[in-house]
Amino acid sequence: MRYKTLTVLFLFMTACTRSSASSPAPATFPDPPPSTASPVSLETAVFAGGCFWGVEAVFESLKGVTSAVSGYAGGTTPNPTYEEVSTGTTGYAESVQVTFDPQIISYGTLLKIFFSVVHDPTQLNRQGPDVGTNYRSAIFTESDAQAQQAKQYIQILTEKKVFPRPIVTQVVPLKKFYSAEAYHQHYLEEHPDSPYIVQCDLPKLSRLVSMYPELVKPGSPAATDTPTKVWHGLIVLQPSQTPVVPVHHSDTDWKKLLGNQAWGVLRRADTEAPFTGATWNEHRPGTYYSAATGEPLFRSQDKFDSGCGWPSFSKPITGRGIILRQDDSHGMSRIEVLDSSSGSHLGHVFNDGPDASPSFPEGTGLRYCINSAAMIFVPDGAPLPPLVAAWKAAHPTQP
Repeated sequence: MRYKTLTVLFLFMTACTRSSASSPAPATFPDPPPSTASPVSLETAVFAGGCFWGVEAVFESLKGVTSAVSGYAGGTTPNPTYEEVSTGTTGYAESVQVTFDPQIISYGTLLKIFFSVVHDPTQLNRQGPDVGTNYRSAIFTESDAQAQQAKQYIQILTEKKVFPRPIVTQVVPLKKFYSAEAYHQHYLEEHPDSPYIVQCDLPKLSRLVSMYPELVKPGSPAATDTPTKVWHGLIVLQPSQTPVVPVHHSDTDWKKLLGNQAWGVLRRADTEAPFTGATWNEHRPGTYYSAATGEPLFRSQDKFDSGCGWPSFSKPITGRGIILRQDDSHGMSRIEVLDSSSGSHLGHVFNDGPDASPSFPEGTGLRYCINSAAMIFVPDGAPLPPLVAAWKAAHPTQP
């Protein structure tokens, strides 16, 4: 289940958004078949494409869309709640009901946005980090015309091989749509700085603007400047942004828990001297965990010798453990790496890492330069330290 209070799930952008292999270039995305329905004043359409926060924000940003409501569709029990739907046993999917003016935007255009911007239609019963039938890809049709057009468009996308894997989107008649709880509505607009939104949903709005700027409604979520930037495909917070994190302690308690050196690095953004850390020259297979919370951060196979004197990695395990933020301190412009569960400083990431090669296929062109004092290294097969064991016990579904 996704944590709606945004206290746990913080993700690397590529874990939340569509992979490059599943993201067709704008010029290659085909148009839908023309609508055969007679235009009326307003129509509704219901789409399911993972977490409804981002889906709602994308559709709400389109010219001709008068409303986008987060809710549930596809089940049978009346008046479902989020807690019930999140069990994945009700048959409901997180969905968005879109009310639109067909004189301004067609149902076919909504389909195009759904497949090219909103989600990855090749992921079965999940979207990125959110797993379960409640996150499935589905189009709930309200007429034979909608069903026919949706199925025809899927056939076009399949025949043109727009995606590298089969489309798994269901096209089924809508039985009933139930609005979700009030706190789910307009969530992105009310919580633009929360890490789930920043990492998972703002990239969708950026994609909408880059692919279809002519469709973006003035004053909508996609048209509103957000205090973030994109760097090498990664969402980066601005220096003024303080991420919402679940683990909090007083400064005094942090110092007691961590000890002087780790406290200085993690909570004061100190930097240990190069070639002095416990793991800069560590070569055993294993996992590197946050010394603040025990959350998994990096794996040994992604570690390389950069010659800088600090542990260097090409990428996080899944990115759940990190948040990136612009750092303009000390007269430099850098990208800071934070522990996403406590907001603690880990190090910085640079774009001078090795690219993928036969000798290092894990290369990404990036170098996550991390302080040894900010991490706990556990060799494969070794007993877990208490902090790591406690994290794993509290998060059994995470790596």
